[in-house]
Amino acid sequence: MRSDTDDKTRMLGRMMRLCAGRECCRSDIRRKLTALPPADAEDILATLCREGYLDDARYARAFARDKSALQGWGSLKIKLALQKKQLDAADIAAALEAIDPDAADARKEQLLHAKWKALAREEDPVRKQAKFFRYALGRGYGYEETKRIYDQLRRD
Repeated sequence: MRSDTDDKTRMLGRMMRLCAGRECCRSDIRRKLTALPPADAEDILATLCREGYLDDARYARAFARDKSALQGWGSLKIKLALQKKQLDAADIAAALEAIDPDAADARKEQLLHAKWKALAREEDPVRKQAKFFRYALGRGYGYEETKRIYDQLRRD
């Protein structure tokens, strides 16, 4: 028969391996520790933070950088996703500032140009505009920047 201490030690080792393999945030780990008593879960979280396995600021920077560069997410979508993970507002702001604006703009232009080409067969201009804006806003790009690109594409 296992004791609570054995369960806690085993779970700590499991969470250390998980955090060593990829970036995690507190809310991710807290969700995985629901089987443990709350006090044990908080002890494990404290240990992971103290030993450098868990750092919400580092997680936020990595998340923002990856979502912007690899999936072409805009800052609004990234901000909402990080808020959903219950990260501190200061960590979120720092992560958004760390995104390379030139690379993000280039990725945005590339995605929106591709969407415009995909909509070439749409004959109704109102539907075409609605689909374009829905796509861009769903990606987390702001209305003003989307409108600027839309107007440019429409002129060309």
